[in-house]
Amino acid sequence: MTTRLTVAQATVRFLANQYVERDGERTKLFAGALGIFGHGNVAGLGQALLQDEVDWIEGGRDSAVNRLPYVLGRNEQAMVHTAVAYARAKDRLQTWAVTASVGPGSTNMLTGAALATINRLPVLLLPADTFATRSAGPLLQELELPSSGDVTVNDAFRPLSRYFDRVWRPEQLPGALLGAMRVLTDPAETGAVTVCFPQDVQAEAHDWDDDLFAERTWHVGRPLPERAALARAVEVIRSAKNPLIIAGGGVHYSGAQAALAALADATGIPVGQSQAGKGALPFDHPQSVGAIGSTGTTAANALAREADVVVGVGTRFQDFTTASRTAFQNPDVRFVTINVASLDAVKHSAVAVVADAREGLEAVADALTGYDVADAYRARTAELKAAWDATVASVYARDSGDLDVQPDQNQVLGAVNELSDPRDVVVCAAGSMPGDLHKLWQVRDAKGYHVEYGYSCMGYEVAGGIGVAMAAADDVRQGAAPRDVFVMVGDGSYLMMATELVTAVQEGMKIIVVLVQNHGFASIGSLSESLGSQRFGTRYRARTSSGRLDGDFLPVDLAANAASLGIEVVRTSTRKELEAAILDAKASPTSTVIHVETDPFVDAPSSESWWEVPVSEVSTLESTQRAREVYEQHKARQRTYLKPSDLKPSEKN
Repeated sequence: MTTRLTVAQATVRFLANQYVERDGERTKLFAGALGIFGHGNVAGLGQALLQDEVDWIEGGRDSAVNRLPYVLGRNEQAMVHTAVAYARAKDRLQTWAVTASVGPGSTNMLTGAALATINRLPVLLLPADTFATRSAGPLLQELELPSSGDVTVNDAFRPLSRYFDRVWRPEQLPGALLGAMRVLTDPAETGAVTVCFPQDVQAEAHDWDDDLFAERTWHVGRPLPERAALARAVEVIRSAKNPLIIAGGGVHYSGAQAALAALADATGIPVGQSQAGKGALPFDHPQSVGAIGSTGTTAANALAREADVVVGVGTRFQDFTTASRTAFQNPDVRFVTINVASLDAVKHSAVAVVADAREGLEAVADALTGYDVADAYRARTAELKAAWDATVASVYARDSGDLDVQPDQNQVLGAVNELSDPRDVVVCAAGSMPGDLHKLWQVRDAKGYHVEYGYSCMGYEVAGGIGVAMAAADDVRQGAAPRDVFVMVGDGSYLMMATELVTAVQEGMKIIVVLVQNHGFASIGSLSESLGSQRFGTRYRARTSSGRLDGDFLPVDLAANAASLGIEVVRTSTRKELEAAILDAKASPTSTVIHVETDPFVDAPSSESWWEVPVSEVSTLESTQRAREVYEQHKARQRTYLKPSDLKPSEKN
């Protein structure tokens, strides 16, 4: 049997019938489609989504009929962020499709594609493309190259996508879609998947085999560790006197939190966490020493410097995690890595265990029966952890300080951390707050921390918060308890993509946005100062007769801006007002923006770590000369980690 549909209509029907299954739980892969329509997709995918919606309504909203719900976004990049945040909140088992018009609409999605692929998060991008027939060329917004006739602007997606295809003919659609599903549901290969649709092909009709639209279930497996690799890894871990586990995002995506806790409990091995891995253990677990690396805790970083064996679980060993390869200073340090992706498993010359994080941790725990760290090492872990917890309490100033004065950023984070519920989620992405959250935020629930720091994309926060809120709303409909979503955003990042607040209003998605106004780029300002560049170009000031941006603060009212977008806004200027606003926002059924001014010159406590950013080798500025001296001191501590980890320390020399 066949059904005559356009390519766009067939695509929508196919996507609505895709499912994933893991551990016996089956769910739809696509929650819906986010889209902004223009001449490249309005008559193709736009018409198909309209027809899907009308058919569903006229069919009596039968819950048994699969459909692809549509959500209108305000910015193409932001729509991708929303889809990616949703996918992360769903442990990569669900996502959204995102469509945009030909030209700038589609290329606006490039940043989102890069973010998705770098963070290994699934999203399906459906950019419109130029005419396959070339009947009216050159088109509006068409790229013309003298050396090639078949390249379009969408080819820019190729290096940013884990899978790329272009449907020049209807007959190519089944292969393109099935290839896309394979990558989207592969835990090792997932990321941005791009399928380009020439605008004329979208509207072209074809007789489709009905089997294309049957419900199809993609089984997400849990690769088991190879026995020999497991044996090598266990041998290395058993030799360790000062082992340290680094938990990455893979712990969350595989649902391995309980397995990690069981291993830590049984062995006493302390656990540091990357940005993506934060919350893999709750902050008050005895072996949880918090964030690791450039934005880590002094506890985790002290243990990292001494560790003789580092066990990475589901981590990419990003430069922030390794403090630009200065974190692990033991001359005999060896690495063991459990990761579903072989690319990550072999980093730092590790003994690689290519496996699902949960399966790998459980296998290691079974093989390590009887192994335990020394009592003195457990005591040192507890001592370092207690010292850092005391540091957090002091900067949060929960039990002391004047509540009628302007809070600093540490106190803002502390107020939200303390007054939010354990199940609530904090969302952030760029600026100084991700680093401060990484080291200071005390996670009480595995889903409670959502900071995008693989790409550190300014503007992600509001759009990502909407994606997290959508995922939380889905969970509530399935019987879970509700969660509030706190979006922490600085004025610099807010100004880049605040318009998605309109989407939150449109969809009735409640988010609580804590908008920190510090009149500039606080994070880059601090970095600039440390590099000898004197915060140049990082402050929002008026230009004076001197020619420099050193005048008064700009008369920009971000609270008024947020209110103009239909959001309830509360202005606060003291800690007391901030705390009252947080409680009121939690009680409200709708979204709220809490505007709070802070002092950008009050830093979070030091991580006693480093992050490599080059400093000018020659300069007439004394500040830059001093910064270069510090840079060279840190560079001298950088390690290559090239020695094979399956060699014993005595065999390495």
